[in-house]
Amino acid sequence: MEKKEFEILIIKIRPKLLSVARNFALVSGIEADDVVQEALMALWELAQENYNMRNVEALAIKITKNICVSHYRKVHVDTHSLEHDNYIGGIEATVLTDIEDLKAIRKSIYATLTNSQREFLQLKNDEGKTLEEIAEITGKPKTSIKTTISSARRQMLNLIEKYL
Repeated sequence: MEKKEFEILIIKIRPKLLSVARNFALVSGIEADDVVQEALMALWELAQENYNMRNVEALAIKITKNICVSHYRKVHVDTHSLEHDNYIGGIEATVLTDIEDLKAIRKSIYATLTNSQREFLQLKNDEGKTLEEIAEITGKPKTSIKTTISSARRQMLNLIEKYL
């Protein structure tokens, strides 16, 4: 594409690009003229590389939108970390899925234990009770509780190793 041909094209598409950039500038606070200038420069570079442009106007609008989004991200990602954002439900979907999977696995494994093994593990792990506290609650000796918990853990590890 020759320079003169490109200048004629600019006259035709510049108002549409400005319209797109202005709509975006209302939300993001970027300068519409700067965005359009950047888009036209990108379009010129593509023209110089003999890029196959089937619909120049559509390509220019797409470039403009991409530049708008890029500017928006620079401003908002640099100044606002997404790391500690609250997600719907207060937790990221993948983390929530992992937690639900672990609960389901734990429930399945706990189902293989005896009632006393399950009770002692729940008191120790879920409620954070010491062996002395568990002995007071259940009326069983500490050594019996410790042996039962140890046996339950070994049984659970064997199950996990079996399926890995």
